[in-house]
Amino acid sequence: MNYLPAHVLGMHAVGDVTIDDYGKALLPLLKEQVRRNHKINFVLVLETNIKNFTAGAWCGNVEIGLKYFLRWNKLAIVSDQKDARGFSDLFKYILPGKYRGYALEDIDEAIKWVSEK
Repeated sequence: MNYLPAHVLGMHAVGDVTIDDYGKALLPLLKEQVRRNHKINFVLVLETNIKNFTAGAWCGNVEIGLKYFLRWNKLAIVSDQKDARGFSDLFKYILPGKYRGYALEDIDEAIKWVSEK
């Protein structure tokens, strides 16, 4: 998602999501985001069923959350799947930071919220 402000990272997930996707696509971007901004403001747009995440990808979620434990600032999960958006509620009990879920039709609102400093 190249149209976001520099202090916001965004990923658009479609199709199957694997642990390799995390290693090749997301981890380098998170590392650079933390280097530049010290905090992570992240928009995750899910246009795939959460059932398309492999078990390894779910483990990658946990690993990333813990690796950058104190760096999470804002995370918006954007999806038409209510269960996927509900993960944002779970994160607020596990990780520091602010988390919200949005429907796909509300992506502009999600980006605006994550972009606010």
